[in-house]
Amino acid sequence: MATIEELRKERLRKLDELKRLGVNPYPAQVERTHILREVVEHFSKLEHQTVTVVGRAINLRKLGKIAFIVIRDQSGQLQLLLNKSELQDFDPADSQIGFSQIPLLDNGDFLQATGEVIKSQTGEISVSVKQLRLLTKSLRPLPLEREGFTNKEERLRRRYVDMNVNHEVRERFIRRSRFWKSTREFLDNNGFIEINVPVLEHSTGGADAKPFITHMDALNEDFYLRISHELPLKRLLGAGFEKVYDIGPRFRNENYTEEHLPEHIAMEWYWAFADWRDGMRLQTDMFRSIAQQTFDTLKFKINQFEVDLGREWEQLDYAEVIAEHYNGLDIFNCDLVQVKQLLDKYHLEVERSDNKARGIDKLWKNVRKDLAGPLWLINTPTFISPLAKTNPDNPKTVQRFQAVIAGTEVSNGFSELNDPLEQYNRFLEQQTMRASGDDEAMMMDIDFVEMLEYGMPPACGLGYSERLFWLLEGVSAREGVPFPQLRLEIDPTTKKLYPEAKL
Repeated sequence: MATIEELRKERLRKLDELKRLGVNPYPAQVERTHILREVVEHFSKLEHQTVTVVGRAINLRKLGKIAFIVIRDQSGQLQLLLNKSELQDFDPADSQIGFSQIPLLDNGDFLQATGEVIKSQTGEISVSVKQLRLLTKSLRPLPLEREGFTNKEERLRRRYVDMNVNHEVRERFIRRSRFWKSTREFLDNNGFIEINVPVLEHSTGGADAKPFITHMDALNEDFYLRISHELPLKRLLGAGFEKVYDIGPRFRNENYTEEHLPEHIAMEWYWAFADWRDGMRLQTDMFRSIAQQTFDTLKFKINQFEVDLGREWEQLDYAEVIAEHYNGLDIFNCDLVQVKQLLDKYHLEVERSDNKARGIDKLWKNVRKDLAGPLWLINTPTFISPLAKTNPDNPKTVQRFQAVIAGTEVSNGFSELNDPLEQYNRFLEQQTMRASGDDEAMMMDIDFVEMLEYGMPPACGLGYSERLFWLLEGVSAREGVPFPQLRLEIDPTTKKLYPEAKL
């Protein structure tokens, strides 16, 4: 079997021959009257009409005075039928290919074809080509579909190849786009306004996560890449907006897992004059709407779980579920020693920087992994939720609601804390945690406290990331994004082909 270098060398020979003949192998001007799916689906209307189509060649056959080329665009594929007696003559000034130049074409080239819509002698819908133009000459062959493209590392590194060969991967990202489109439509239809907030922040908060740090030369200061949209959006509530949201990237300097990526897309909404119960009702409807519009169903088989988003959502009390699973542990009156003993007993990770809040959260996650849902976890302890409003009937807990589906937390919402003095004290608690080695504890944001002193209305807020999409789609985090970050590696063949680049 020929190597990539040998195949590329032959294609370069063809490229040089085309240029020698005066052909521009990369013209800018393109014409198209129909996408390929339209020609197939509306054949009865288009039969014997002239169309102009474009696409990538995926199969070329030349049989004497007849040639067949199958092309593909995003919508589908179509056969081109080329007859030597009917194809227009070679016209290099227009990148027009004559019958004699067909051997200079390869699978992977992009072509433009104009001709009559017909059925071939075998009954296949085709275009009988009168004019054929070369739009792009490819220098590397795509893997043949029958051979597959299954090496996971190669697939993630060359996703543009993966999506050409594995069409279901490309369809996944169409659904991903639909997922965020339906998110926007739901919020827009419910009176929310999308306002983009900064990615670079002096201090970053709104989540338990270690941030990335960068330097801005213009101000000669370090900035953090945001870990959440929360605090800037709540500043907008203080500015007089009542329903706001943002969708965009956030960055958490943590390890890759099946459910986490250091960079991912997330959404957060904030709603003035609403509380956590209002938010829970809104978000339940929102989850159902997004799932229906993205996947056309509310029922999902996710790993070992059968999940029906259309059924009544259960509500679990945080303290009660911990006590039930851990021998009556009282999370409000236990100490770190008891928590670490349980972590050790259940073979959960124990770190030197663990504090009571972090340890209890690990105990909860150990329970969560076996819950099918959909359900809301409520009445979270105050010491775990520094940005949520306290429950008036139980000051040890906050008005927080976390959605759990198939063992995974997929959203986090609160009645937002708007008491500036209490918020300041909670920031101080988080500051103490950071000083003791917890680099995921929240930073002091004194500007946010200052905003609260001017006044922020009672409000509810919620956020979720594309982890929800990955879960419903049934893929891992890296499979769920088009171009995941990987260690930089340059293919040895590429290094050899481009020595001047000093790769």
